[in-house]
Amino acid sequence: MIPVLPDRSLPLSRRQLLRRSMLGLSGLMLSGGLSSCGWRLGNVQNRGIIQSAANEMFIYTWAQYVDQELLKAFQTTSGIRAVTELFDSNEAMLAALQAGKGATFSIIYPSEYIIPEMRDKKLILPLDQSRLAGLTNLLPHLRQSPNDPGNRYGIPFSWGTTGLVYNSEKFPEAITDWDDLWKYKERLKRRMTLLNDPREVLGAALKSMGYSYNEKNPDLVKKAGEKLLTLKPYLANFTTDAWRDQIVAGDLWVAMGYSSDAGPLLQQNPKLKYIVPQSGSSRWVDLMVIPTTAPNVEGAYQWINFVMQPDVAAATAKRLAVTTPNLAAIELLPADVQHDPVAYPPPEILDRCEAMAFLDRSTAEVYDQAWLKVTSS
Repeated sequence: MIPVLPDRSLPLSRRQLLRRSMLGLSGLMLSGGLSSCGWRLGNVQNRGIIQSAANEMFIYTWAQYVDQELLKAFQTTSGIRAVTELFDSNEAMLAALQAGKGATFSIIYPSEYIIPEMRDKKLILPLDQSRLAGLTNLLPHLRQSPNDPGNRYGIPFSWGTTGLVYNSEKFPEAITDWDDLWKYKERLKRRMTLLNDPREVLGAALKSMGYSYNEKNPDLVKKAGEKLLTLKPYLANFTTDAWRDQIVAGDLWVAMGYSSDAGPLLQQNPKLKYIVPQSGSSRWVDLMVIPTTAPNVEGAYQWINFVMQPDVAAATAKRLAVTTPNLAAIELLPADVQHDPVAYPPPEILDRCEAMAFLDRSTAEVYDQAWLKVTSS
């Protein structure tokens, strides 16, 4: 039986916390009973359409980004009480906005790839950059996203890469690329996992074949699925969260994961290594946007400006164990954090990472069908 570490030993993952809080609940609505998750969610509420006063503002975000100290500091500075509500996927968030919930929130934290759809459906406002301070502090590669060039609609809050974590004691041969999973599949049988995410996993297979993470050719996407089918019998499972406990316990030797989840594990166990595969991987970003129907636009701009202050951004990154996009904030972090190649990879690693692009409906269906064949076979 695989042991489960207590939450104090292993922080909840990039997307795990909210999934735990959502058990038994609707996909779009949350109850107030979130304290058992281990995060301080004092201002999390379940609300319908709310008309915010000038001194109150509602934020729609991921559970990992809820920070009571940040909320309190913002209220002290601005006089605005910020209240957070949570979503567990970009798709659930988008559905809620289309159902009219956008009139509740003044700030939302979507992932980069869904910005084009939110923009095209006129769900978010173009930002008045004359009202924003510190844009020049953003890391250069986050200012020219193909999904939002020039940060016209969103300001990055956190970012990272997708890669492989491996146990160098259990598996001394250095893992360097996706194809190593196939090369060493006999030795790694039932000792490796992939994310439970079709875009990430099919993207990894596509990269191993020399294609883009965002490949739109249906035949190539299908080939990627077929390649994954040859690896499936050797996998322990597809999981986005459970791999962390298992690799710490030594039951897994290799796992696909996010850099934000890998970082704390490497600090706990120096035998664990994280690599961005040589053939390339994805680079993800979560941003702050203002919905078209935001009831407190002025408060939204104050929030973004407050969060972007270097000292605030640095303190938030340390408390939440996230990677800040703010260069001036990075300079305030301890030297070992600044030079951590997992959290802040050098240019030669970033150069082989792709931003995950939004897919049109027909292409998305090809990915879904390929993924269904992999997971159901």
